[in-house]
Amino acid sequence: MRHRVHHRKLNRTSEHRLALCRNMAQSLFEHGQITTTLPKAKNLRPFAEKLVTLAVRARKAREIKNPTAELAARRSMNKILGDRVIVPTEHQATYDSMSDAAREKSLRMASGRRYRTGEPKGRLAFTADSVMHRLIEKIAPRYVDRPGGYTRIIRLAKRRIGDASWLAIVQLVGDESAPGSLTKPEKSARRRRADARYALVVKMTKKRAETTKAGASASGDAE
Repeated sequence: MRHRVHHRKLNRTSEHRLALCRNMAQSLFEHGQITTTLPKAKNLRPFAEKLVTLAVRARKAREIKNPTAELAARRSMNKILGDRVIVPTEHQATYDSMSDAAREKSLRMASGRRYRTGEPKGRLAFTADSVMHRLIEKIAPRYVDRPGGYTRIIRLAKRRIGDASWLAIVQLVGDESAPGSLTKPEKSARRRRADARYALVVKMTKKRAETTKAGASASGDAE
């Protein structure tokens, strides 16, 4: 029997599994939700929620002006997650067509430090954001008063093509889309045709019943 097995191996080595969790967590914090297989989603959830907890801790330490605690939380996040740049979606095509030197200017300052705010610097049209900056500045404030449960897993009723693995969505709580208006959806053409046939059958049945009743009344009067 396999005793004391705490985590899922996912058919990977420990280094590969850690890199997989890091990449999925960074994509989750960048886009708000990702679609993956169900075992990977279950493995990612505690990994991502620990990072959100550290981001909330760093945010609270900043509010009470405790730079030591904030630095410790940031270092723990960097050790677990690492960091990568986030290019704005509206500038992705421009970034892809830029040279390596131009990309370096849009990603780093002259001193070599990576941009953290994503705000344009100098004559540049755009600069990149970082995953850790977005996690601390934009995601953590939403969960300051929440004691946990920052993500949800939504199982999908379909399988991945190739190996037929069950798919699921990992989503940050609060990023779900609104259901929209509560009015009834518009009927499809197939439903409209079916309703028309049903209405015609009802109409013909009523007409036949009225004709039969009228004929019976006429026969009674004749007698």
